[in-house]
Amino acid sequence: MNSFGRIFRVSIFGESHGESVGIVVDGCPAGLSLTIEDFLPDLERRKGGQQKGTTPRQEEDLPIFKSGIFNDRTTGAPITILFENKNIRSSDYEKQRAIPRPGHADWVARKKFGGFEDYRGSGHFSGRLTVAMVAAGVIAKKITEQCKVGTIRASLLEIGGEKDIEKGLQKAIDAKDSIGGIVECRVSGLPAGLGEPFFDSAESLLAHMVFAIPAIRGIEFGMGFAAARMFGSEHNDTIKNMVGETNSNHAGGIVGGITNNNELVFRVAVKPTSSTPKEQESFNWESGASDTLSVKGRHDLCIALRVPVVLEAATAIVLADLLMLEQKIKRIL
Repeated sequence: MNSFGRIFRVSIFGESHGESVGIVVDGCPAGLSLTIEDFLPDLERRKGGQQKGTTPRQEEDLPIFKSGIFNDRTTGAPITILFENKNIRSSDYEKQRAIPRPGHADWVARKKFGGFEDYRGSGHFSGRLTVAMVAAGVIAKKITEQCKVGTIRASLLEIGGEKDIEKGLQKAIDAKDSIGGIVECRVSGLPAGLGEPFFDSAESLLAHMVFAIPAIRGIEFGMGFAAARMFGSEHNDTIKNMVGETNSNHAGGIVGGITNNNELVFRVAVKPTSSTPKEQESFNWESGASDTLSVKGRHDLCIALRVPVVLEAATAIVLADLLMLEQKIKRIL
């Protein structure tokens, strides 16, 4: 449903044009230092309008703490954080209600929820909710730091097949269209032993959480799909010491579903923004015939530009839960 995790558990709520979006974080140890200032750097990285190619919609995105924090410390109770939606233009979506937008959840949402869904700004399906994921990620990063895990860092590798980001963006601008990209995440200092065989493998849990990020279309660990073109002797990582360090890291830090003390490395494919000014054909619910539309409103030219900090948050949430399951952290002093 709308929750993830076993000990460090997050529940997300809200709609893009509703009063607010937010997150409930349960299982966070008591005593963790937490202030508004802790959230600002990552929230700023996620904001639209901060760089070329992102949506002009700008929200203040100051976290409002409703529970679980007292005197700038976590209490051990569930932490509830809200983010208000103030800069909304719902009329942009009312005009196109009759025609489900290609690539969006309009059609499936209407089928699933019988027309009662909040369709404004894609409602509960919107990337707007990733602000809440980033907030949970800030808390999760604090827990991973307490467990001596190194930096969790994601970066944009390419846009539209171009490693030159400006060149990739210009392709979309020239085409008057949107464009996709690839983002890589790396985590250093992970201990060996996180994850379980089969259904709760480290890759399974990371993939589960990562695909909760709107617009993610694929994920690969280590060499990923390139491994299909290698010999086993090429792909295998030779262990060189007692701590499990290897000469190569083709597995991306996970073997048998369990972390192996090497750097965690994975990449995600981010689709082009579904909202594009290009005229597209769709089905008109009211007329019962095919129709054309051009999506209006304020949208990212390339969603991948804003994905890195969200990917870091998703990764931190999974790792915090795995670390707590392994009892790597019991109490914050």
